[in-house]
Amino acid sequence: MAEVKLEMLPKKQAKLTITVSSEEMHPFLISAAEHLSEHAQIPGFRKGKADYESVKRHLGEMKIYEEALEPIVRHTYVKAILDHDLQAVGSPNIHIEKMAPGNELVFIAEISLMPQVIKLAEYEGLSFPAKPITVEEKDVEYALNDLKRLQTKEIRAEKDTTATNQDKVVVDMQIKKEGVPIEGGDGKDHSIYLNESYYIPGFIEQIIGIKEGEQKNFQLTFPKEHYQKHLAGVPVDFEVTIKEILHLEYPAINDDFAVSLGQKDLSSLQDLLKQNMTQEKEEQEHIRQEKMILEEIASKSQFEDLPDLLINEEIEKMLEELKRGIERQGLEFDQYLKKLGKTLGELKLDFTPEAIKRIKIALVIQDIAKKEKIIAEPEEVEKEIEKQKKQEAKEEIKKYLSSPIYRQYLETMIRNKKVIDLLRKRMIT
Repeated sequence: MAEVKLEMLPKKQAKLTITVSSEEMHPFLISAAEHLSEHAQIPGFRKGKADYESVKRHLGEMKIYEEALEPIVRHTYVKAILDHDLQAVGSPNIHIEKMAPGNELVFIAEISLMPQVIKLAEYEGLSFPAKPITVEEKDVEYALNDLKRLQTKEIRAEKDTTATNQDKVVVDMQIKKEGVPIEGGDGKDHSIYLNESYYIPGFIEQIIGIKEGEQKNFQLTFPKEHYQKHLAGVPVDFEVTIKEILHLEYPAINDDFAVSLGQKDLSSLQDLLKQNMTQEKEEQEHIRQEKMILEEIASKSQFEDLPDLLINEEIEKMLEELKRGIERQGLEFDQYLKKLGKTLGELKLDFTPEAIKRIKIALVIQDIAKKEKIIAEPEEVEKEIEKQKKQEAKEEIKKYLSSPIYRQYLETMIRNKKVIDLLRKRMIT
């Protein structure tokens, strides 16, 4: 059994000094030699058939130790944190202190520990009002117009036709400030709907009346509330070339339109839209309630210090969420940062308070689950895995869905949902 010396450090850090004897390393060394023999040509042996001593003579014993190091460290580290009941966060920093053939292995594992809730806020008496869910006729009308736009036909305009407020134009555009092109102000094949408002007032009016192939230069002033502060309220010069004019032919919103979308008639389509919008608003209200309840409990609870590693990992998760959202809009992350006028480091700094809040909420949910004895039952996890497998065609993904790590993830998700449902049931009035 490996010898483990545990040293607790400030800010939820710990240092494990682990000593592994030659006897404990022996099976790992044998396995490493076998693996090496499968990938090296050992004289007198077929691949994978050479014994330990032959591999040692041909490749050197240190090579075997190097091959065995990772599984030895992984096995003894995991056993050490389990034996000492440590909840490690992220991957450990490993430092090899001593490694030589015939001697014991000594390595140090520096880890961050999961912080605990020192005092969970009293939450039993909390009460929050629900917001009423309403979908008005104008909401349904707006949704119908969105559907109408999706079904719109675009017809290339004839030569010498001028752009009207019922057209879509494709333009090349350059924006300059005092004769200097502004960053991100160049646009190639930029589509603009002339029946919609543009982010700079007066722009659409300047485009209406231009013919395909024509160029127009004009000056407009950015809105005072524009997100780029150096452009807010500033006059800039536009150079716009119309490359294409497309007439927009909208379908009439009637029973035929509804039938083309798979519905019985217009009334059925309106009912479906209202139902979907009601469901969407209910989901948004549930998210609002969840956020309100958990933030209130977290703000009144007391926590141990949060390790920097945990905060940084949460910030990275938030960045990945943001990047995916930006990509879905067809933008690049670097472009987004430029428009925001921030560096990556500044953005991470901005994310820090929210990251800390998210970590505290996760700890609160975990503590409430313990207090209320809420768990994910094995059959619930299995049911969800089978459901997801039926929706997935790729075998490698199906295999991952059955893996212990994904099962653990699902257990956490199901448990968290149960906690949130319980809190909403008790607190929302």
